Amino acid sequence: MPSILTAPPERQAQWLAIALPALLLGGAYFGQYVFGLYPCEMCWWQRYPHFLALVAGLLSLVAPPRRGWIALAGLGVLVSGLIGGFHAGVEYGWWEGVTACSRVASGGGDPLDAVMNAPLVRCDEVQWSLFGISLAGFNFLISTGGGLAILWLLGRKQAA
Repeated sequence: MPSILTAPPERQAQWLAIALPALLLGGAYFGQYVFGLYPCEMCWWQRYPHFLALVAGLLSLVAPPRRGWIALAGLGVLVSGLIGGFHAGVEYGWWEGVTACSRVASGGGDPLDAVMNAPLVRCDEVQWSLFGISLAGFNFLISTGGGLAILWLLGRKQAA
């Protein structure tokens, strides 16, 4: 059985264009629902391009032009990374950003009570970090690198 590492560059880009946003969105929802790391407004901004990228990556499996869908997915992943970089800069106080707070409603019971008692999440506060890097910072590193890798793989010539 052939490995993804020995597959043609376009197939590698396609695989990455599907796997990367799926894994990052899965991680975001896992953090939200398992660890209570509710997204702020700018966290949602980072998710939207990943949704687009995942849909485009999946469309590349069934709809022409395959390279166009893969490129769109790569751009979506890259945009999410750039938004993550901006968000990380806001969290670290490097520049001013959108610091609007948002409330997240939880399901069940009285809807008004759920909205009023939902956690307050600020865009300029780090909820979780590892080695001094916030989740937005990790999204910047992973998505920017991943988006560039997808586009680079698409630009490589197929081996004869």
